[in-house]
Amino acid sequence: MAVRRFVVPVTTDGSGAAEVYSPKISGKVVSIRYLKTDFTDGVDFVITAETSGQTIWSETNVNASATRHPRTGTASTAGVASLYAGSGTAVNAKIPLADDRVKIVIASGGAAKLGDFHITVDA
Repeated sequence: MAVRRFVVPVTTDGSGAAEVYSPKISGKVVSIRYLKTDFTDGVDFVITAETSGQTIWSETNVNASATRHPRTGTASTAGVASLYAGSGTAVNAKIPLADDRVKIVIASGGAAKLGDFHITVDA
């Protein structure tokens, strides 16, 4: 598989909010990098898959550029959370996208401010 990067620029409106979308993506999300340009400190964002609504990254009061490697919990065919036997810790997996757009919603970003999100996908 090849790793691909999608860069999504975001500009907030006069109230410091924005809602933008990536192009359609297929593959497993490896990471998302937020590159702060001039969003106000304390920016909040929620990043989801548009069609499924699956949360990919949600964080509040972000003050600086950051990279996250989001994962989701796995479950058995009976719907029971998969856990590592020794520790009881959740078994997590990369979040899959199938011909889906990534939705980025910004709040408290400051009026007419900028930031970029780099979505890295193992496609």
